[in-house]
Amino acid sequence: MLQIYNTLSKDKVPFEPIDAGKIRMYVCGITVYDFCHIGHARVMVSFDVITRYLRARGWDLTYVRNITDVDDKIIKRAAENGETPETLTSRMIEAMHEDEIRLSVLRPDMEPRATAHIDDILALVQTLIEKGFAYAASNGDVYYRVEKFEGYGKLTRQNIDELRSGSRVNVEEAKESPLDFVLWKAAKPGEVSWESPWGPGRPGWHIECSAMSKCCLGDTFDIHGGGPDLPFPHHENEIAQSEAANGVQYVNTWMHAGPVRVNSEKMSKSLGNFFTIRDVLEKYDAEVVRYFLASVHYRSYIDYSEDSLKEARSALERFYQALGSVECADAEPDNDFEARFFAAMDDDFNTPKALAVLFELVSELNRAVREGSLEAGKLAAQLKRLGGIIGLLQQSPDVFLKGEDRAGELSAEQIEALILQRKDARSNRDFALSDKIRDDLAAQGVILKDDRSGTSWYREG
Repeated sequence: MLQIYNTLSKDKVPFEPIDAGKIRMYVCGITVYDFCHIGHARVMVSFDVITRYLRARGWDLTYVRNITDVDDKIIKRAAENGETPETLTSRMIEAMHEDEIRLSVLRPDMEPRATAHIDDILALVQTLIEKGFAYAASNGDVYYRVEKFEGYGKLTRQNIDELRSGSRVNVEEAKESPLDFVLWKAAKPGEVSWESPWGPGRPGWHIECSAMSKCCLGDTFDIHGGGPDLPFPHHENEIAQSEAANGVQYVNTWMHAGPVRVNSEKMSKSLGNFFTIRDVLEKYDAEVVRYFLASVHYRSYIDYSEDSLKEARSALERFYQALGSVECADAEPDNDFEARFFAAMDDDFNTPKALAVLFELVSELNRAVREGSLEAGKLAAQLKRLGGIIGLLQQSPDVFLKGEDRAGELSAEQIEALILQRKDARSNRDFALSDKIRDDLAAQGVILKDDRSGTSWYREG
């Protein structure tokens, strides 16, 4: 049985969907004011693996991931660039989709944008006002009354008294309490805005997800996911808004991906260790990056470093070298690798444990190839299929191992010419030249492999 760690209950429990055989999942997406960074990639890949696995196990999954396309950061960046917020967000959304395609991240079933749900947001705010959980302030903003909601803080174990004592409110603020948060923001001159019963304005960040998830998945749904920075206050505020308005539990299972660190330090622009997905993909094969992100359990922090990416490359090389040694067969092998792989993934999507099973499968495949066993083709197909559930091993081995020609490196044509020159040298028993060609290629990251069928090669690292 599938077990998932629930951030709300703080334990790993058997997963039971609201509707048998069906899962409704909402994941907080990107605020599209800049290119996506490696932390965004962590969340994208984590929930993509979860999506692929749930579907591989036969669940009917509806996956929703929103886009925040109106926000203070968006307005500020658009003004700095001298462009409209709409132009900026359209450009960043397109770039986000390009990054996802390269990382083999599947598009969600629904990708609602905040600006397309203004009517839903207004209706939700109005409901909260009518129920006494929100109020229109003198400055044109609408705020949520945090202290009226009895369950506030239950996701992150926050104590309302401690929150109150640690908060302060400026004299000019129109809040009733320093804990209250904004649902609707009065527009400043020149800002993008929509008409509302409380004057022109735009939605606060937290209300967007409550409105979009309700619209797409209903008042209560199975799984809500997001990044490590979202449990407080964003998800606490979503719970408060949705449960106060709808009168039912908002989400049954809460899931959060862990943070990305860079050489064991927190990633930040001020430290100069901030990397966009595009920065990373300029240096590393996209599948190497995906493997790296999937190689650590989704809830744990992951340390981005040159060594970590090299280890990911080496691991994939081992998989692809095994796959390149034999043709895949259609028949299923008689072994327990699949059952053990599924058992690992059923344990809160434990990808490190699942990958360990695949490494054992590689060893078995290599043994079958050495022995000339008919099982080799079956094992290769099994490895490719199980790897595909994590979004890996779907390239041709030749394409991955040889890679694309890159500036400053030997081209495939040059390498093949040197291999032919080495073959001639060996035929002439000029082993010194043969060895020199091999060593020279190795020094440039090109590894040769001799077998009965001839010489093959791949790029290392």
